[in-house]
Amino acid sequence: MRSSAAERVRSDDLVALGLKPREARRLAAEVNRLLDTCPSVECWRRISSGLLSPAHPFPVHRLLHRIVFHNQHDMGPAPIFVPAPNSIQETNLARIQEQLGLESFAELHSWTVENRSGYWEMMIRHLGIRFRTPPLRILDSTPDVENVRWLPGARLNIAESCFGRGSEPAVVYRREGAPLSSLTRKGLDSLSNRVANALPLLGVDRGDTVAIDMPMNVEAVAIYLGVIKAGCVALTIAESFSAPEVRTRLKVGKAKALFTQDRILRGSRELPLYARMMEAGAPVTVVVPARGRLSEPLREGDLSWDDFLSENDAFQAVACDPDDAINILFSSGTTGEPKAIPFTHLTPVKCAADGCLHQDIREGDVVAWPTSLGWMMGPWLIYASLINGATIALFDGIPTSRSFCEFVQDAKVNVLGVVPTLVGAWRAGGWLEGLDWSSVRVFTSTGECSNPDDMHYLTSRAGYRPVVEYCGGTEIGGAYITGTVVQTSVASAFSTAALGMSLTILDRRGVESDQGEIFIVPPSIGLSTRLLNRNHHREYFAGTPQGPGGGLLRRHGDRMKRLDNGYYRAQGRMDDTMNLGGIKVGSAEIERVLNRVPGIGETAAVAVSPPGGGATRLVVYVVPAAPEPEFDEQELKGIFRKVIADQLNPLFRLHDVKVVRMMPRTASNKILRRQLRSGYTGQDS
Repeated sequence: MRSSAAERVRSDDLVALGLKPREARRLAAEVNRLLDTCPSVECWRRISSGLLSPAHPFPVHRLLHRIVFHNQHDMGPAPIFVPAPNSIQETNLARIQEQLGLESFAELHSWTVENRSGYWEMMIRHLGIRFRTPPLRILDSTPDVENVRWLPGARLNIAESCFGRGSEPAVVYRREGAPLSSLTRKGLDSLSNRVANALPLLGVDRGDTVAIDMPMNVEAVAIYLGVIKAGCVALTIAESFSAPEVRTRLKVGKAKALFTQDRILRGSRELPLYARMMEAGAPVTVVVPARGRLSEPLREGDLSWDDFLSENDAFQAVACDPDDAINILFSSGTTGEPKAIPFTHLTPVKCAADGCLHQDIREGDVVAWPTSLGWMMGPWLIYASLINGATIALFDGIPTSRSFCEFVQDAKVNVLGVVPTLVGAWRAGGWLEGLDWSSVRVFTSTGECSNPDDMHYLTSRAGYRPVVEYCGGTEIGGAYITGTVVQTSVASAFSTAALGMSLTILDRRGVESDQGEIFIVPPSIGLSTRLLNRNHHREYFAGTPQGPGGGLLRRHGDRMKRLDNGYYRAQGRMDDTMNLGGIKVGSAEIERVLNRVPGIGETAAVAVSPPGGGATRLVVYVVPAAPEPEFDEQELKGIFRKVIADQLNPLFRLHDVKVVRMMPRTASNKILRRQLRSGYTGQDS
């Protein structure tokens, strides 16, 4: 017996939350029986997997979860998903663990860190990575972990490994308002070959950079793979960026050609995209029509999609060195110009390995993650799906809509990735009610800090599935800290360092701690080794303390806290960057455009965490140019919102504006952003 009167479930309470009396009495009796006979974790596993269903109102789920774990505060945050032993045995992780003769996940993780060459050799073999010339070895032995060389002597084109497994469609997709469609693996292979064969029409040679700025649809995936097959470099830009931001990225990446779409269709709205590319000073451009035919005339020298494509659908992919670049992506730092980070032919191995072992992507799965090629999760989705023999699910429309949620149901998505902001929008709109998401086997979340209550809501709508929190960066090619499907899921918390990687948390004195800045212990496949427009050593290694064993540590810049139960919670960034709408942006980028507004003397953009957890909110402090403030804060908020949308990105939502007489500063005149963050007391708006 472990229950007390305070722990009992009352049927009247369940009726008050929306259940009919008969169902309330039945559920209360079953739950109380389990409370009397089972430990908390096992009790919740049985309740969530056998008694509760998506048809029950979410407040009922939340109440029962609170009652089960009401006296577990000393053990850390309570789990929302507990895997059953039989489901664990079906996972990719369990199969790998069994092959190695290891008894637990902890043993497996230790093995992958202590035998890094062996781990990556095993995963390269398991994933079926194709080589023209096999590597001489997996890793060159050198004490310089900053500049290690993986797969020396190998020749490959990683795009070929995207077509080596699986017989299911390569892509299943829906344009908003249209029926479900699909493209076979052979069809995607042929379409990408037609792109590769036609690139010389644009004056593009091997090694040149080709930009892609368009929604992530079937054509975008084919273009991306075709560019890589041709031995070129894809420079991918999020279609939400403004013309000045696009111009910056085209210049940094030295793009010789561009692929775009004439317009972006979002519900009843049509947003001009080709015109924005022209404003950005785009090079020769190929334009894909959003609706069958182009909506406007093209600039002289530009080509329509149909006029560009080659009729030849056979192409021999160009064999490359593993360290050759395949993709340039951008990640904000603390200065105005974004960091240009090259992916190489090695990076997709990290994407696919993570997808296999952490998201449990299996051959024949359908994988959806609303994203863009301009954000690292776009390329990640391509490689993690196709190399693992799965199907990519793409929705060309508004991801916060009921239509997207219906797409997940109709496409029978098995692995669904989210940005936490999306979950909040689905919940607020009630878009998941009445849908059948029973096909979903795994949820996974990245891009920003998630809200625990929203994550509980999400998994409850699919009959309780694991929620794999996934945190990394463009310069990692995946995650450094994450979860798994074989461990209990704790809402908005990470359970482990990624396989093949180890971490340490250091306080301000450089001493190991349960809270502070997190550092990566290199090496690993996927970790960047160069930047196009920054000094790589200075960004990631200069001035870092020694690791626990005396080795070199790699800086990433996240604050992390290790919880009492051994899980981890992210606590934002150490530097002046933030994640807004799943996109990393530097405070300097925001301040640069806001400081140009007439009457503004100075601004400071900070990210503030909401009291209940979840995505950070952008708050801007303002010092007017005139001695006496003349601005109304609400009026200024409207002005700033328009400037940010027009000149940066409409996805960067401004939460609040505060007018102050002066900024708090250090003795060296740096703004004390931590003081601004901690002192913010604004209300929701």
